[in-house]
Amino acid sequence: MREPALVPRLRPFTSTIFAEMTALAVRHDAVNLGQGFPDTDGPAGMLDAAKNALFGGANQYPPGPGRPELRAAIARHRLRYGTEYDPDTEILVTAGATEAITATLIALTEAGDEVIVIEPYYDSYAAAVAMAGAQRRVVGLVEGEDGRFGLDVDGLRAAVTPRTRAILVNSPHNPTGTVFTRAELEALAALCVEHDLIAVTDEVYEHLVFDDAEHIPLTTLPGMRERTVSISSAGKTFNCTGWKIGWVCSTPELVAAVKAAKQFITFVSGGPLQPAVAHALDHELPWVDGLRESLQEKRDRLSAGLADAGFTVRPTAGTYFVCVDVRPLGFTDAADLAWELPGRVGVAAVPVKVFTDHPDEWKHLLRFAFCKRNEVIDEAITRLRKLV
Repeated sequence: MREPALVPRLRPFTSTIFAEMTALAVRHDAVNLGQGFPDTDGPAGMLDAAKNALFGGANQYPPGPGRPELRAAIARHRLRYGTEYDPDTEILVTAGATEAITATLIALTEAGDEVIVIEPYYDSYAAAVAMAGAQRRVVGLVEGEDGRFGLDVDGLRAAVTPRTRAILVNSPHNPTGTVFTRAELEALAALCVEHDLIAVTDEVYEHLVFDDAEHIPLTTLPGMRERTVSISSAGKTFNCTGWKIGWVCSTPELVAAVKAAKQFITFVSGGPLQPAVAHALDHELPWVDGLRESLQEKRDRLSAGLADAGFTVRPTAGTYFVCVDVRPLGFTDAADLAWELPGRVGVAAVPVKVFTDHPDEWKHLLRFAFCKRNEVIDEAITRLRKLV
């Protein structure tokens, strides 16, 4: 039997750095700070709500748009930002944010359309654009003198062509940990309005911002309510990344289009988990405040350890991640060090260049995740000090 042929536009996505690095970490019994998922569970009340739903009969197909109580809870949650959504027509529950992004691009772009993607980008973005049959145009963040990664507004403006249909925006930003400022988002909003672009916003780290940073949903800015597809999920907010409960908030017309695509991808998912997420959105945000404070402390803990190990640490204002410059350790390419680390000192991390179309511009950076127990972070730091 002949080997099946891959669709050419999907050929680059047959494997991921995460799978390869995880296998390497297991082989060397390494501390895995490469993958961004926490090693502790979410709030007890949410877990009890899931158990009650599981044993209470909520195990069949939920409604296609999502269970009504979850859609209502999402609508109440978005009111925190001053944005009102109709839970019946303007909210769609998805199998995590990854499906939401993919279904949105499949629904709202066509062959020949262009989607602007800001690099470094979460790896599913490029695959989602490809599966939609569209073309991506990539604009890089700008690394400032203070180490912060900022939005290149002039670069974004130059990337717009008559074929540009949408722009994919991620803030708080994975992998760099930057949080876009109001001024940056206002400039981005003005560009979308001027060129009649759809903004697809990945806001899964919306609650995980530190110090004086603020998450500002793009949809709250002038002219953006009717052209923004806001996407978020429960995974990062409530330490339940394996549940894969996400959502889309937008206008009735845009949500209906996304639902038309989504129903042929997973149809529905997570029936007994949806009531638990509804409970969490309504009752567990104080727990999230504690999570955010804990993560800020973990960021500082890991950042100090990485600096002590000889790296130059870049500032991070949100997410699970901190990036470091490997050049002070004598490396010119972080990927070379990333592949060495598990066997050399027993720590796994991810080179930032794998999230880009222009790897040479980002090859000096390595990404570490700090969403781990303190003892895990401390063990990683102890091992990394052997590099000096």
